[in-house]
Amino acid sequence: MTLTGELFIASKRVKRDGGGFRAVQASTGQEIEPAFSVATTDDVETAVAAAEAAFPVYSQMPREKRAEFLEAIADEIDALGDALTERAHAESGLPAARLNGERGRTSGQMRLFARELRLGEYLRARIDHAIPDRQPAPKPDLRLRLVPLGPVTVFGASNFPLAFSVGGGDTASALAAGCPVVVKGHSAHPGTAELVAGAITRAAEKTGMPKGVFSLINGPGNSVGAALVTDPRIKAVGFTGSRGGGTQLMKLAANRPVPIPVYAEMSSVNPVFLLPAALEARAEALGAGFVASLTMGAGQFCTNPGLVLGIEGPALDRFVTAATDAMAGAPSQVMLTPGIHKAYTSGVARWASAPALSQVGQGQEAAGPTCGQAALFTMTGKDFLADPSHAEEVFGAASLLVRCADVNEMAAVIGLLEGQLTATLHLDDGDLDLARQLLPRLERLAGRILANGWPTGVEVTDAQVHGGPFPSTSDGRSTSVGALAIDRFLRPVAYQDLPAALLPVELRDGDAGIPRRVDGKPTL
Repeated sequence: MTLTGELFIASKRVKRDGGGFRAVQASTGQEIEPAFSVATTDDVETAVAAAEAAFPVYSQMPREKRAEFLEAIADEIDALGDALTERAHAESGLPAARLNGERGRTSGQMRLFARELRLGEYLRARIDHAIPDRQPAPKPDLRLRLVPLGPVTVFGASNFPLAFSVGGGDTASALAAGCPVVVKGHSAHPGTAELVAGAITRAAEKTGMPKGVFSLINGPGNSVGAALVTDPRIKAVGFTGSRGGGTQLMKLAANRPVPIPVYAEMSSVNPVFLLPAALEARAEALGAGFVASLTMGAGQFCTNPGLVLGIEGPALDRFVTAATDAMAGAPSQVMLTPGIHKAYTSGVARWASAPALSQVGQGQEAAGPTCGQAALFTMTGKDFLADPSHAEEVFGAASLLVRCADVNEMAAVIGLLEGQLTATLHLDDGDLDLARQLLPRLERLAGRILANGWPTGVEVTDAQVHGGPFPSTSDGRSTSVGALAIDRFLRPVAYQDLPAALLPVELRDGDAGIPRRVDGKPTL
Protein backbone atom coordinates (compact mmCIF):
# COMPACT_ATOMS: atom_id res chain seq x y z
CA MET A 1 0.00 0.00 0.00
CA THR A 2 1.66 3.20 -1.22
CA LEU A 3 2.05 6.13 1.14
CA THR A 4 1.85 9.65 -0.30
CA GLY A 5 2.59 11.86 2.71
CA GLU A 6 -0.61 13.82 2.16
CA LEU A 7 -2.88 15.49 4.68
CA PHE A 8 -6.60 14.61 4.89
CA ILE A 9 -8.70 17.74 5.04
CA ALA A 10 -12.48 17.28 4.92
CA SER A 11 -12.18 13.96 3.05
CA LYS A 12 -9.77 15.44 0.52
CA ARG A 13 -6.10 14.49 0.24
CA VAL A 14 -3.84 17.54 0.27
CA LYS A 15 -0.15 17.63 -0.63
CA ARG A 16 2.03 20.51 0.52
CA ASP A 17 5.22 21.55 -1.28
CA GLY A 18 8.52 21.73 0.55
CA GLY A 19 10.73 19.29 2.41
CA GLY A 20 8.16 18.15 4.92
CA PHE A 21 9.28 15.66 7.55
CA ARG A 22 9.99 11.94 7.65
CA ALA A 23 9.32 9.17 10.11
CA VAL A 24 12.27 7.54 11.86
CA GLN A 25 12.73 3.80 12.01
CA ALA A 26 12.59 3.05 15.72
CA SER A 27 15.22 0.30 15.70
CA THR A 28 17.91 2.29 13.85
CA GLY A 29 17.06 5.96 14.19
CA GLN A 30 17.27 6.32 10.40
CA GLU A 31 14.72 8.31 8.42
CA ILE A 32 12.28 6.37 6.24
CA GLU A 33 10.26 7.45 3.22
CA PRO A 34 8.13 9.21 2.19
CA ALA A 35 8.23 12.87 3.19
CA PHE A 36 5.04 13.99 4.92
CA SER A 37 3.34 17.32 4.35
CA VAL A 38 3.37 19.90 7.11
CA ALA A 39 0.02 21.60 7.63
CA THR A 40 -0.17 25.35 7.13
CA THR A 41 -2.25 27.85 9.07
CA ASP A 42 -4.69 27.81 6.16
CA ASP A 43 -4.95 24.01 6.42
CA VAL A 44 -5.91 24.24 10.08
CA GLU A 45 -8.50 26.90 9.22
CA THR A 46 -9.95 24.77 6.40
CA ALA A 47 -10.14 21.62 8.51
CA VAL A 48 -11.81 23.32 11.47
CA ALA A 49 -14.21 25.28 9.27
CA ALA A 50 -15.24 22.03 7.56
CA ALA A 51 -15.77 20.34 10.95
CA GLU A 52 -17.91 23.28 12.09
CA ALA A 53 -19.97 23.10 8.88
CA ALA A 54 -20.40 19.34 9.27
CA PHE A 55 -21.52 19.52 12.90
CA PRO A 56 -25.18 20.56 12.38
CA VAL A 57 -25.61 17.76 9.85
CA TYR A 58 -23.62 15.00 11.55
CA SER A 59 -24.89 15.65 15.07
CA GLN A 60 -28.51 15.37 13.91
CA MET A 61 -28.04 12.15 11.96
CA PRO A 62 -29.99 9.16 13.26
CA ARG A 63 -28.06 7.05 15.71
CA GLU A 64 -28.25 4.08 13.36
CA LYS A 65 -26.56 6.06 10.59
CA ARG A 66 -23.66 7.02 12.84
CA ALA A 67 -23.39 3.41 14.02
CA GLU A 68 -23.08 2.24 10.42
CA PHE A 69 -20.28 4.78 9.90
CA LEU A 70 -18.33 3.46 12.90
CA GLU A 71 -18.75 -0.12 11.75
CA ALA A 72 -17.57 0.85 8.27
CA ILE A 73 -14.44 2.39 9.83
CA ALA A 74 -13.81 -0.84 11.73
CA ASP A 75 -14.14 -2.88 8.53
CA GLU A 76 -11.76 -0.57 6.64
CA ILE A 77 -9.14 -0.73 9.42
CA ASP A 78 -9.36 -4.52 9.51
CA ALA A 79 -8.94 -4.61 5.74
CA LEU A 80 -5.58 -2.82 5.98
CA GLY A 81 -4.14 -6.07 7.35
CA ASP A 82 -0.40 -6.65 7.32
CA ALA A 83 0.38 -3.37 5.55
CA LEU A 84 -0.75 -1.48 8.66
CA THR A 85 1.17 -3.77 11.00
CA GLU A 86 4.38 -3.53 8.99
CA ARG A 87 4.38 0.26 8.82
CA ALA A 88 3.49 0.61 12.51
CA HIS A 89 6.30 -1.80 13.41
CA ALA A 90 8.85 0.21 11.42
CA GLU A 91 7.79 3.49 13.01
CA SER A 92 7.32 2.31 16.62
CA GLY A 93 9.53 -0.76 17.01
CA LEU A 94 6.58 -2.57 18.61
CA PRO A 95 6.40 -6.29 17.73
CA ALA A 96 3.93 -7.50 15.13
CA ALA A 97 1.94 -9.60 17.59
CA ARG A 98 1.36 -6.60 19.84
CA LEU A 99 0.36 -4.42 16.89
CA ASN A 100 -2.04 -7.01 15.50
CA GLY A 101 -3.73 -7.08 18.88
CA GLU A 102 -3.85 -3.30 18.97
CA ARG A 103 -5.36 -3.24 15.49
CA GLY A 104 -8.13 -5.56 16.70
CA ARG A 105 -8.71 -3.36 19.70
CA THR A 106 -8.92 -0.28 17.48
CA SER A 107 -11.63 -1.71 15.24
CA GLY A 108 -13.28 -3.28 18.29
CA GLN A 109 -13.66 0.15 19.91
CA MET A 110 -15.49 1.41 16.85
CA ARG A 111 -17.89 -1.52 17.06
CA LEU A 112 -18.36 -1.00 20.80
CA PHE A 113 -19.53 2.55 20.24
CA ALA A 114 -21.74 1.48 17.33
CA ARG A 115 -23.49 -0.83 19.82
CA GLU A 116 -23.67 2.02 22.34
CA LEU A 117 -25.40 4.22 19.77
CA ARG A 118 -28.00 1.58 19.04
CA LEU A 119 -28.72 0.99 22.72
CA GLY A 120 -29.30 4.71 23.25
CA GLU A 121 -28.60 4.43 26.97
CA TYR A 122 -25.81 7.02 26.70
CA LEU A 123 -28.43 9.75 26.05
CA ARG A 124 -29.59 9.53 29.73
CA ALA A 125 -33.10 10.31 28.48
CA ARG A 126 -35.51 11.57 31.14
CA ILE A 127 -39.13 12.68 30.93
CA ASP A 128 -40.98 14.48 33.73
CA HIS A 129 -44.56 15.09 32.64
CA ALA A 130 -46.37 18.30 33.48
CA ILE A 131 -48.75 18.53 36.43
CA PRO A 132 -50.80 21.63 35.52
CA ASP A 133 -53.03 21.47 38.61
CA ARG A 134 -50.22 21.06 41.13
CA GLN A 135 -50.45 23.44 44.08
CA PRO A 136 -49.19 25.96 44.91
CA ALA A 137 -47.70 26.19 41.39
CA PRO A 138 -48.10 24.12 38.22
CA LYS A 139 -45.27 21.73 37.29
CA PRO A 140 -43.96 22.21 33.72
CA ASP A 141 -43.19 19.42 31.29
CA LEU A 142 -39.40 18.76 31.34
CA ARG A 143 -37.43 16.39 29.17
CA LEU A 144 -33.65 15.83 29.09
CA ARG A 145 -31.05 14.22 26.90
CA LEU A 146 -27.32 14.59 26.28
CA VAL A 147 -26.18 16.35 23.10
CA PRO A 148 -22.76 16.54 21.40
CA LEU A 149 -20.41 19.40 22.25
CA GLY A 150 -19.18 20.27 18.76
CA PRO A 151 -15.97 19.68 16.78
CA VAL A 152 -13.25 17.89 18.75
CA THR A 153 -9.46 17.81 18.37
CA VAL A 154 -7.66 14.51 19.08
CA PHE A 155 -3.88 14.21 19.48
CA GLY A 156 -2.25 10.95 18.39
CA ALA A 157 -0.30 9.12 21.12
CA SER A 158 3.28 7.93 20.75
CA ASN A 159 2.92 4.66 22.69
CA PHE A 160 -0.25 3.40 20.97
CA PRO A 161 0.03 4.19 17.26
CA LEU A 162 -3.37 2.58 16.64
CA ALA A 163 -5.59 2.29 19.73
CA PHE A 164 -4.92 5.83 21.05
CA SER A 165 -4.20 7.66 17.83
CA VAL A 166 -5.96 8.58 14.57
CA GLY A 167 -8.68 5.94 14.80
CA GLY A 168 -8.33 5.28 18.52
CA GLY A 169 -10.68 5.54 21.46
CA ASP A 170 -10.86 9.34 21.56
CA THR A 171 -11.83 9.51 17.90
CA ALA A 172 -14.29 6.63 18.21
CA SER A 173 -16.07 8.09 21.24
CA ALA A 174 -16.19 11.61 19.81
CA LEU A 175 -17.62 10.39 16.50
CA ALA A 176 -20.14 8.28 18.38
CA ALA A 177 -21.21 11.31 20.40
CA GLY A 178 -21.91 13.19 17.16
CA CYS A 179 -18.78 15.35 17.10
CA PRO A 180 -16.66 15.82 13.95
CA VAL A 181 -12.97 15.16 14.67
CA VAL A 182 -9.80 16.93 13.57
CA VAL A 183 -6.80 14.75 14.43
CA LYS A 184 -3.30 16.10 15.00
CA GLY A 185 -1.17 13.12 13.97
CA HIS A 186 1.86 12.16 16.04
CA SER A 187 5.09 12.88 14.18
CA ALA A 188 6.59 9.54 15.26
CA HIS A 189 4.23 7.45 13.15
CA PRO A 190 2.85 9.52 10.25
CA GLY A 191 2.71 6.57 7.85
CA THR A 192 0.53 4.60 10.24
CA ALA A 193 -1.63 7.70 10.65
CA GLU A 194 -2.05 8.07 6.88
CA LEU A 195 -3.18 4.47 6.49
CA VAL A 196 -5.80 4.79 9.23
CA ALA A 197 -6.94 8.21 8.00
CA GLY A 198 -7.49 6.69 4.57
CA ALA A 199 -9.65 3.99 6.14
CA ILE A 200 -11.79 6.54 7.99
CA THR A 201 -12.15 8.68 4.87
CA ARG A 202 -13.26 5.70 2.77
CA ALA A 203 -15.80 4.74 5.42
CA ALA A 204 -17.15 8.30 5.51
CA GLU A 205 -17.62 8.30 1.75
CA LYS A 206 -19.29 4.89 1.69
CA THR A 207 -21.80 5.83 4.39
CA GLY A 208 -22.59 9.33 3.15
CA MET A 209 -21.08 11.36 5.96
CA PRO A 210 -20.58 15.14 5.58
CA LYS A 211 -17.10 15.92 4.28
CA GLY A 212 -15.90 17.75 7.37
CA VAL A 213 -16.62 14.87 9.74
CA PHE A 214 -12.93 13.90 9.81
CA SER A 215 -9.58 15.51 9.03
CA LEU A 216 -5.95 14.57 9.71
CA ILE A 217 -3.30 17.26 9.81
CA ASN A 218 0.40 16.79 10.53
CA GLY A 219 3.36 18.86 11.56
CA PRO A 220 6.25 18.47 13.99
CA GLY A 221 6.47 20.93 16.87
CA ASN A 222 3.65 22.59 18.77
CA SER A 223 2.27 25.24 16.43
CA VAL A 224 -0.37 23.11 14.67
CA GLY A 225 -1.65 21.65 17.92
CA ALA A 226 -1.80 25.05 19.58
CA ALA A 227 -3.73 26.48 16.63
CA LEU A 228 -6.30 23.72 16.95
CA VAL A 229 -6.76 23.99 20.70
CA THR A 230 -7.17 27.76 20.59
CA ASP A 231 -9.58 27.81 17.65
CA PRO A 232 -12.97 28.93 19.04
CA ARG A 233 -14.84 26.35 16.97
CA ILE A 234 -13.10 23.42 18.70
CA LYS A 235 -15.15 22.44 21.76
CA ALA A 236 -13.04 19.69 23.43
CA VAL A 237 -9.63 18.01 23.24
CA GLY A 238 -8.49 14.40 23.67
CA PHE A 239 -4.81 13.81 24.47
CA THR A 240 -2.57 10.94 25.60
CA GLY A 241 1.04 11.80 26.30
CA SER A 242 3.45 13.49 28.65
CA ARG A 243 2.54 15.51 31.69
CA GLY A 244 4.26 18.55 30.24
CA GLY A 245 2.38 18.30 26.96
CA GLY A 246 -0.96 17.72 28.63
CA THR A 247 -0.66 20.59 31.09
CA GLN A 248 0.38 22.94 28.29
CA LEU A 249 -2.79 22.06 26.35
CA MET A 250 -4.83 22.57 29.50
CA LYS A 251 -3.38 26.08 29.89
CA LEU A 252 -4.10 26.94 26.27
CA ALA A 253 -7.70 25.73 26.61
CA ALA A 254 -8.25 27.49 29.93
CA ASN A 255 -6.93 30.81 28.62
CA ARG A 256 -9.33 30.94 25.67
CA PRO A 257 -12.11 33.56 25.85
CA VAL A 258 -14.42 30.55 26.14
CA PRO A 259 -12.51 27.74 27.92
CA ILE A 260 -13.02 24.14 26.82
CA PRO A 261 -12.37 20.75 28.46
CA VAL A 262 -9.09 18.95 27.77
CA TYR A 263 -9.23 15.23 28.50
CA ALA A 264 -5.54 14.51 28.93
CA GLU A 265 -4.08 11.21 30.08
CA MET A 266 -0.61 12.06 31.34
CA SER A 267 1.40 10.52 34.18
CA SER A 268 0.97 7.46 36.39
CA VAL A 269 3.28 5.06 38.27
CA ASN A 270 0.44 2.63 39.12
CA PRO A 271 1.45 1.53 42.64
CA VAL A 272 1.39 -2.17 43.51
CA PHE A 273 0.86 -3.18 47.15
CA LEU A 274 2.28 -6.52 48.27
CA LEU A 275 0.24 -7.35 51.38
CA PRO A 276 1.87 -9.57 54.02
CA ALA A 277 -0.04 -12.86 53.69
CA ALA A 278 0.15 -12.86 49.90
CA LEU A 279 3.84 -11.99 49.99
CA GLU A 280 4.57 -14.79 52.45
CA ALA A 281 2.63 -17.32 50.37
CA ARG A 282 3.95 -16.54 46.90
CA ALA A 283 6.83 -14.06 46.92
CA GLU A 284 8.70 -15.83 44.12
CA ALA A 285 5.70 -15.92 41.78
CA LEU A 286 4.96 -12.28 42.51
CA GLY A 287 8.55 -11.30 41.71
CA ALA A 288 8.44 -13.06 38.33
CA GLY A 289 4.97 -11.71 37.49
CA PHE A 290 6.00 -8.18 38.37
CA VAL A 291 8.99 -8.25 35.99
CA ALA A 292 6.86 -9.68 33.19
CA SER A 293 4.42 -6.80 33.58
CA LEU A 294 7.15 -4.19 33.99
CA THR A 295 9.08 -5.18 30.87
CA MET A 296 6.09 -5.78 28.58
CA GLY A 297 6.40 -3.52 25.54
CA ALA A 298 9.66 -2.05 26.90
CA GLY A 299 7.63 -0.67 29.79
CA GLN A 300 5.92 1.88 27.54
CA PHE A 301 2.41 1.46 28.89
CA CYS A 302 0.35 4.08 30.71
CA THR A 303 -0.35 1.40 33.34
CA ASN A 304 3.22 0.20 33.86
CA PRO A 305 3.90 -0.86 37.51
CA GLY A 306 6.46 1.84 38.27
CA LEU A 307 6.10 1.70 42.07
CA VAL A 308 5.90 -1.30 44.40
CA LEU A 309 5.29 -1.21 48.17
CA GLY A 310 5.91 -4.04 50.59
CA ILE A 311 6.63 -4.48 54.32
CA GLU A 312 10.22 -5.17 55.28
CA GLY A 313 11.06 -8.78 56.09
CA PRO A 314 12.22 -12.16 54.73
CA ALA A 315 9.21 -12.47 52.40
CA LEU A 316 10.00 -9.16 50.75
CA ASP A 317 13.63 -10.28 50.41
CA ARG A 318 12.42 -13.35 48.54
CA PHE A 319 10.36 -11.12 46.24
CA VAL A 320 13.42 -8.97 45.47
CA THR A 321 15.55 -12.03 44.73
CA ALA A 322 12.95 -13.46 42.37
CA ALA A 323 12.45 -10.11 40.63
CA THR A 324 16.20 -9.57 40.29
CA ASP A 325 16.68 -13.04 38.81
CA ALA A 326 13.82 -12.55 36.34
CA MET A 327 15.06 -9.13 35.32
CA ALA A 328 18.58 -10.42 34.63
CA GLY A 329 17.11 -12.53 31.84
CA ALA A 330 14.97 -9.75 30.37
CA PRO A 331 16.32 -8.66 26.96
CA SER A 332 16.55 -4.99 26.10
CA GLN A 333 13.81 -3.75 23.77
CA VAL A 334 13.51 -1.08 21.11
CA MET A 335 11.81 2.02 22.49
CA LEU A 336 9.28 4.05 20.56
CA THR A 337 11.44 7.03 19.62
CA PRO A 338 14.98 8.26 20.21
CA GLY A 339 13.51 11.02 22.37
CA ILE A 340 11.65 8.58 24.60
CA HIS A 341 14.78 6.42 24.87
CA LYS A 342 16.84 9.45 25.89
CA ALA A 343 14.30 10.47 28.52
CA TYR A 344 14.23 6.92 29.91
CA THR A 345 18.00 6.63 30.24
CA SER A 346 18.07 10.06 31.87
CA GLY A 347 15.42 9.00 34.38
CA VAL A 348 17.28 5.81 35.27
CA ALA A 349 20.49 7.80 35.70
CA ARG A 350 18.68 10.22 38.01
CA TRP A 351 17.56 7.33 40.23
CA ALA A 352 21.03 5.79 40.12
CA SER A 353 22.59 9.00 41.42
CA ALA A 354 20.08 9.48 44.27
CA PRO A 355 21.73 8.63 47.64
CA ALA A 356 18.50 7.19 49.08
CA LEU A 357 18.05 4.69 46.24
CA SER A 358 19.87 1.41 45.59
CA GLN A 359 19.76 -0.48 42.29
CA VAL A 360 19.05 -4.17 42.86
CA GLY A 361 18.05 -5.38 39.40
CA GLN A 362 19.05 -4.83 35.79
CA GLY A 363 18.05 -6.31 32.46
CA GLN A 364 20.34 -7.43 29.69
CA GLU A 365 22.57 -4.80 28.10
CA ALA A 366 21.10 -2.64 25.36
CA ALA A 367 21.28 -4.43 22.02
CA GLY A 368 20.85 -1.30 19.93
CA PRO A 369 21.02 2.49 20.04
CA THR A 370 17.36 2.91 21.00
CA CYS A 371 16.95 -0.16 23.23
CA GLY A 372 15.93 0.25 26.85
CA GLN A 373 17.56 -1.80 29.63
CA ALA A 374 15.20 -2.75 32.48
CA ALA A 375 16.04 -1.50 35.98
CA LEU A 376 14.77 -2.02 39.56
CA PHE A 377 15.63 0.28 42.48
CA THR A 378 14.73 0.17 46.17
CA MET A 379 14.47 2.67 49.01
CA THR A 380 13.10 2.66 52.55
CA GLY A 381 9.69 3.99 53.44
CA LYS A 382 11.33 6.47 55.80
CA ASP A 383 13.42 7.92 52.98
CA PHE A 384 10.39 8.06 50.69
CA LEU A 385 8.39 10.01 53.27
CA ALA A 386 11.29 12.47 53.46
CA ASP A 387 11.35 12.92 49.67
CA PRO A 388 8.37 11.54 47.71
CA SER A 389 9.63 13.12 44.47
CA HIS A 390 11.39 9.84 43.72
CA ALA A 391 7.96 8.50 42.70
CA GLU A 392 7.94 10.63 39.54
CA GLU A 393 7.30 8.50 36.47
CA VAL A 394 10.24 7.09 34.53
CA PHE A 395 8.52 6.06 31.30
CA GLY A 396 9.92 2.65 30.44
CA ALA A 397 10.86 -0.63 32.13
CA ALA A 398 12.08 0.89 35.40
CA SER A 399 10.42 0.59 38.80
CA LEU A 400 10.98 1.63 42.40
CA LEU A 401 10.35 -0.69 45.37
CA VAL A 402 9.58 1.07 48.66
CA ARG A 403 10.41 -1.12 51.67
CA CYS A 404 8.01 0.00 54.40
CA ALA A 405 8.74 -0.66 58.08
CA ASP A 406 5.12 -1.54 58.86
CA VAL A 407 1.51 -1.10 57.80
CA ASN A 408 1.33 2.43 59.21
CA GLU A 409 4.31 3.51 57.14
CA MET A 410 2.72 2.00 54.02
CA ALA A 411 -0.46 3.99 54.70
CA ALA A 412 1.63 7.14 55.17
CA VAL A 413 3.30 6.56 51.80
CA ILE A 414 -0.11 6.24 50.14
CA GLY A 415 -1.01 9.64 51.54
CA LEU A 416 1.87 11.26 49.65
CA LEU A 417 1.18 9.70 46.25
CA GLU A 418 -0.26 11.66 43.34
CA GLY A 419 -3.36 10.58 41.42
CA GLN A 420 -2.99 7.32 39.51
CA LEU A 421 -4.65 5.38 36.72
CA THR A 422 -4.44 2.14 38.72
CA ALA A 423 -3.63 0.72 42.14
CA THR A 424 -3.05 -3.01 42.63
CA LEU A 425 -3.47 -5.15 45.75
CA HIS A 426 -1.85 -8.55 46.00
CA LEU A 427 -3.66 -10.22 48.87
CA ASP A 428 -4.73 -13.49 50.43
CA ASP A 429 -7.57 -14.19 52.88
CA GLY A 430 -5.32 -13.16 55.75
CA ASP A 431 -4.95 -9.70 54.18
CA LEU A 432 -8.65 -8.86 53.91
CA ASP A 433 -8.83 -6.68 57.03
CA LEU A 434 -5.78 -4.66 55.92
CA ALA A 435 -7.13 -4.38 52.37
CA ARG A 436 -10.44 -3.16 53.77
CA GLN A 437 -8.58 -0.38 55.60
CA LEU A 438 -6.61 0.60 52.51
CA LEU A 439 -9.48 0.50 50.03
CA PRO A 440 -11.00 3.94 50.83
CA ARG A 441 -7.55 5.49 50.39
CA LEU A 442 -7.08 3.73 47.07
CA GLU A 443 -10.48 4.86 45.83
CA ARG A 444 -9.32 8.44 46.32
CA LEU A 445 -5.98 7.65 44.67
CA ALA A 446 -6.84 5.77 41.45
CA GLY A 447 -9.42 5.18 38.76
CA ARG A 448 -9.04 1.37 38.68
CA ILE A 449 -8.28 -0.94 41.61
CA LEU A 450 -7.01 -4.45 40.86
CA ALA A 451 -6.66 -7.51 43.05
CA ASN A 452 -4.09 -10.24 42.38
CA GLY A 453 -3.24 -9.13 38.87
CA TRP A 454 -1.02 -6.64 37.09
CA PRO A 455 -2.14 -3.26 35.75
CA THR A 456 -0.74 -3.60 32.21
CA GLY A 457 -3.58 -4.48 29.88
CA VAL A 458 -6.75 -2.38 29.66
CA GLU A 459 -9.89 -4.25 28.61
CA VAL A 460 -12.32 -2.28 26.45
CA THR A 461 -15.61 -2.98 28.23
CA ASP A 462 -18.67 -1.23 29.61
CA ALA A 463 -17.27 -1.27 33.16
CA GLN A 464 -13.74 -0.09 32.38
CA VAL A 465 -12.22 3.11 33.78
CA HIS A 466 -8.98 4.40 32.27
CA GLY A 467 -8.62 7.65 34.12
CA GLY A 468 -7.90 8.93 37.60
CA PRO A 469 -7.14 11.99 39.71
CA PHE A 470 -4.60 14.51 38.46
CA PRO A 471 -1.93 14.08 37.14
CA SER A 472 -2.91 10.66 35.80
CA THR A 473 -5.61 12.51 33.89
CA SER A 474 -6.69 16.12 33.72
CA ASP A 475 -10.24 15.23 34.81
CA GLY A 476 -10.60 12.27 37.16
CA ARG A 477 -14.35 12.15 36.56
CA SER A 478 -13.83 10.74 33.09
CA THR A 479 -12.48 7.66 31.32
CA SER A 480 -10.80 7.38 27.92
CA VAL A 481 -11.52 3.64 27.57
CA GLY A 482 -14.86 1.83 27.73
CA ALA A 483 -18.40 2.80 26.87
CA LEU A 484 -18.49 5.74 29.30
CA ALA A 485 -15.77 7.50 27.28
CA ILE A 486 -18.57 8.95 25.15
CA ASP A 487 -19.67 11.12 28.10
CA ARG A 488 -16.62 13.38 27.66
CA PHE A 489 -18.05 14.82 24.46
CA LEU A 490 -21.66 15.31 25.54
CA ARG A 491 -23.58 17.82 27.66
CA PRO A 492 -27.15 17.85 29.04
CA VAL A 493 -29.97 19.90 27.55
CA ALA A 494 -33.46 20.14 29.08
CA TYR A 495 -36.55 20.93 26.98
CA GLN A 496 -39.40 22.64 28.84
CA ASP A 497 -42.95 22.60 27.49
CA LEU A 498 -41.83 22.07 23.89
CA PRO A 499 -44.52 20.97 21.43
CA ALA A 500 -44.25 17.26 20.66
CA ALA A 501 -43.39 17.98 17.03
CA LEU A 502 -40.24 19.83 18.12
CA LEU A 503 -39.00 17.24 20.59
CA PRO A 504 -36.13 14.89 19.71
CA VAL A 505 -37.55 11.48 18.81
CA GLU A 506 -35.94 9.93 21.89
CA LEU A 507 -37.97 12.25 24.16
CA ARG A 508 -41.42 11.90 22.64
CA ASP A 509 -44.16 9.99 24.40
CA GLY A 510 -44.62 6.38 23.39
CA ASP A 511 -42.05 3.66 22.85
CA ALA A 512 -38.73 5.26 21.88
CA GLY A 513 -36.85 1.94 21.80
CA ILE A 514 -34.25 3.10 24.33
CA PRO A 515 -33.95 3.04 28.13
CA ARG A 516 -35.50 6.15 29.71
CA ARG A 517 -36.55 7.45 33.10
CA VAL A 518 -40.19 8.56 32.93
CA ASP A 519 -41.65 10.39 35.91
CA GLY A 520 -38.87 9.05 38.07
CA LYS A 521 -39.24 5.40 37.04
CA PRO A 522 -36.81 3.46 34.81
CA THR A 523 -38.56 2.13 31.74
CA LEU A 524 -37.82 0.59 28.36
